Order: sequence, then structure tokens, then C-alpha cells
Amino acid sequence: MDPTSDLDGTLTWRTLWAETTRRVQGDRPIARWICETASGADGDEFLDVLEECATERMVAHLDAMVDRYLGGEPLQYVLGRWAFRRLDVLVDTRVLIPRPETELIVDHAVAAIADRPRPWLVADLGTGSGVIGLSIAAERSHDGLEVWLTDVSPDAAHVARANAAGIGRGAAAVRVVEGSWYDALPDHLCGRLDLIVSNPPYIAPGDPEVEDVVHTHEPHLALYAPDDGLGHLRTIVSGAVRWLAPGGAVITEIGRTQGEPVAAAMRDVGLVEVRVLADLAGHPRFVQAKRAAT
Repeated sequence: MDPTSDLDGTLTWRTLWAETTRRVQGDRPIARWICETASGADGDEFLDVLEECATERMVAHLDAMVDRYLGGEPLQYVLGRWAFRRLDVLVDTRVLIPRPETELIVDHAVAAIADRPRPWLVADLGTGSGVIGLSIAAERSHDGLEVWLTDVSPDAAHVARANAAGIGRGAAAVRVVEGSWYDALPDHLCGRLDLIVSNPPYIAPGDPEVEDVVHTHEPHLALYAPDDGLGHLRTIVSGAVRWLAPGGAVITEIGRTQGEPVAAAMRDVGLVEVRVLADLAGHPRFVQAKRAAT
């Protein structure tokens, strides 16, 4: 499309949606998401503007997004946003794209500490875009809690802060700090955390199963870990007993072959009630444990 072709007021969003669908090989839902972002109208609002004409700037934005998508860039980065549970969050190349399989970690994490007294103290280590910790804050703010989001990447911390601003009243419970794993946390939290949750880098460098689009576009700092992908997981596990309150829980996302090694590491440091949990596809996806209550 010529970005100046709407100057006579003839290009409606209905026309643009049809043309975008053709350009993205007939994928009407993807075409609609791109058109919604360009128009600034989401959901039913987009249907309400179908007969309205787009501005020159909107068409230029639409063309740029389609070109990026056809060039192989992930749709989530093209749109600059993505859904995770109840959140609509900013995502760009500074952070990993939130995956639907990660959404379950929030349910498991909260269930693990549901019977603990409030307010809860929660740390989301290596938070990236912030979706795990922010989901806990947004969905459980009525319970009373304080959620600390940490990341060694200043860029990721910036994205997490931006996303925290968009979760409503739950944002009052959120603190974003920069640093490597537990080093980012203030000393007064040591031995007091009710929950440690993390989706750390756990892919071994050079893993042939990593898709080219992931390796090319997503931040390697958030993907790859030393020691066959177990290096950062072992750091989280080794510090858990020291940072958890008695009876507090730790839960981490893992690669599908890492369940037993991570579970063994948790037992070795004295954690109890160790469990390997599956995702909706039945693959090992999380390892959960607790610090003994006494």
C-alpha cells in the first residue's frame, strides 16, 4: 500500500483489513491484530471504525508493521504488546515474548502459599517483561502482598516498570530492582520471602532445538544459561533456603529434560515437598518446593 494513498479519504479500515489479509497470506486474525494496532481501536471498537477512513500516518504504521512481519519478525514484537493471563503488556526485543505455557506458574505459585498469613512477600527473579510477578500483583492485590521484580538487564527492568504502571491498583505493591538474582534484593527480605518464583534462562547454548526465529530475535541473555542450561536454575535453588521464610515456597520454570536435575538440587539444599509439575501438554515445565516450616 502507498502510505499517501489515503489522502483522498477513500481507504477505510474495512478495505485495509482485506488488503492486509491478502498480504499476510490470508491470515485474517493476524491481519486484524495489525490493523487494530495501527488504528488504535481494539476488539469491538475496531468493528465500529470499519467504515472510517485511515489517516496517512495510520497507513504508514500499518505498512511498516506488515513489512516487519513478512520479514520474519515475531508478531508480538511487531505489535509491541501481547496478552498474558489478564494482562496486556508491552513487549519488544529487550525481553522474551510471554508464552502461554508460562501462565500456569502463577496458579501453582499462589496455590503453594495460599494458606500463609498476609501480607505475602514475593520475589520474581529474572522478571523480564514482569508478567509473572505483575500477574500475581494484579490478581491477588486484595490479599495483601509486596512483589519484588528483579532483573540483571536494565532494559528488561525498564520494560517491567512500564508494564507495572499499566496493572491498576496492584502496581502499588510492586517494586522493580536491577541486579543479578538475589543480589538485587534488599537485605531485609532475607529469610522472610513467602514465595520465590522465576522463569530463568534455561536453554543450553547451541541447543539445536531452538527455533531460528527465537535465536535471531529474542534476547540471548534471557534465553541461554551455562552448565547445559542449568547454571541459573542452580543459583536460584542454592539461595532459596536462605531467602525463604520457614514454610515459604520456590517454583521455577524449566526445560522439559531438567525436571529431575532441578528437583535433585532442591532436595540437596534441604528443600522439602519437591514436585515436578507438567504444563497443559503434559511436559515437565515447573519444579516446586518449600523450605521446611521449622
